[in-house]
Amino acid sequence: MTAADLTVIGPLLAAVGTAIAILLVDLIWPNRSTMVVFVALLGLGLTAAVTVSAGSLGAQTAFDGAYKLDALTTFLDLLFIAIVAMTIVFAPDYLAPRNLPVAEFAIVLVFAMCGAMVLAASADLLLLFLGLELMVLPGYLLAGYHKSDSFSTEGAIKYFLLGSFSSAIFLFGLAFVWGLSGSTRISDVAGTLSQVASGQEPFSPGLAMGFAFLTTGVAFKIAAVPFHYWTPDAYQGSPTPVTGYLSVGPKIGAFALILRLFVEALGPLKADWLPVVIVLAATTMTLGNLVALTQDNVKRMLAYSSIAHTGYMLVGLAAYAGGQASGLEGLLFYGAAYSFMNLGAFAVIAALQKRAGVTSSLSTFAGLVRREPALTFLMTLFLLSLTGIPPTAGFFAKFLLIKSAVEAGGWVGVLAVLMMLNAAAAAFYYLRVVVYMFMRDPVSDGPAPRHGRLLWGGLAAATALTIAFGLFPGLILGMIENAAAAIAPAAGVIR
Repeated sequence: MTAADLTVIGPLLAAVGTAIAILLVDLIWPNRSTMVVFVALLGLGLTAAVTVSAGSLGAQTAFDGAYKLDALTTFLDLLFIAIVAMTIVFAPDYLAPRNLPVAEFAIVLVFAMCGAMVLAASADLLLLFLGLELMVLPGYLLAGYHKSDSFSTEGAIKYFLLGSFSSAIFLFGLAFVWGLSGSTRISDVAGTLSQVASGQEPFSPGLAMGFAFLTTGVAFKIAAVPFHYWTPDAYQGSPTPVTGYLSVGPKIGAFALILRLFVEALGPLKADWLPVVIVLAATTMTLGNLVALTQDNVKRMLAYSSIAHTGYMLVGLAAYAGGQASGLEGLLFYGAAYSFMNLGAFAVIAALQKRAGVTSSLSTFAGLVRREPALTFLMTLFLLSLTGIPPTAGFFAKFLLIKSAVEAGGWVGVLAVLMMLNAAAAAFYYLRVVVYMFMRDPVSDGPAPRHGRLLWGGLAAATALTIAFGLFPGLILGMIENAAAAIAPAAGVIR
């Protein structure tokens, strides 16, 4: 390892150091959640600073080209850091009344973030798989974090079993591509597939089999239909802060995998996998919304809503494959916007569940404006953003995806129409929660619980970002354009 390698992996080392620091603090001063959260946020802040500093040096590689630091890596790393920081801030209000340790929760989260950072920087198929497993294994632990809750245990087992199967399927696909290309380097795989695309080499049955395995494995990770069955049970059974993280963290990490694998490595054959992405996007957004319409549990409703949002993000991938690099920009912007508005919605649910025994059913939200007006208005904002109502971040994110799909034309243009219809259908179940909060009588008239400053601070940050990205999208569009440009030119798409 050289000094240059250390510079490239500096953000990852800072993240690992943060996890170690949290562990040491908890060993020396046990059961002090405030100190744990302070150290965690300080470490994440330093990790973000190191990430920005390393990213300012331009594109670099380490370990003989297996680890790559570019604009996409920097953007995704900062997004992962923000997701984990917000989750840690929201968690103590929920975990403390249930006697669940905050320090272990924070440590597992940060290690999951380390896996996501490896995934985002991978330029090698083996490192890509390693980063994926480092990201999802802590997720299995978090899903079963409330060990005395049978629903949490059941959700964790389902998540683990199906996640393990999907990882094995994905690894089979990597093995096929590796064997047929003769290299694990993403750039070498892209070069070999360029010859297949130009007709110099045949599109062999083995390559088709590899494509099928890879697509199936990735579809499981992003919970695309019909590989979504683990999502509702895992989300509903998990502690609410964990559900918030699982709905955005692994999803963004899985799309980082898609960008590195399908855009960079398999990009030369995008015409071959475009029809599959179109079908996945259409079925995922439609079925996710239709099933969400029937739910009377808000956590389960947001689980199916998360499936629908996966379909929306796949529209950006389809637009890219259809010839529009703006599709990648829309995908990345949507990932950032969705992360903050969805985390905010789950933070409100966690706040309402501060008292043990409080469920996330619709009746819990009845008459909420009388008991907790601040939480009511914040929840309304997040739900409006998830619906896509201007001037929130959700509206501009959907606008970018629909615009890129229309510009791509053909069957991708049909996805734009379908996306608008699905957004209209989603308004029904999102706004139903708003109706319950403002227009229904409360089930109980008990006093509202007091919430900690950390929760209010996290909600303030999520609210500010949800509004700012809608009113001033230019705040991150420049970074997103650079991130998309780091991979799009290799595939020769239109800008």
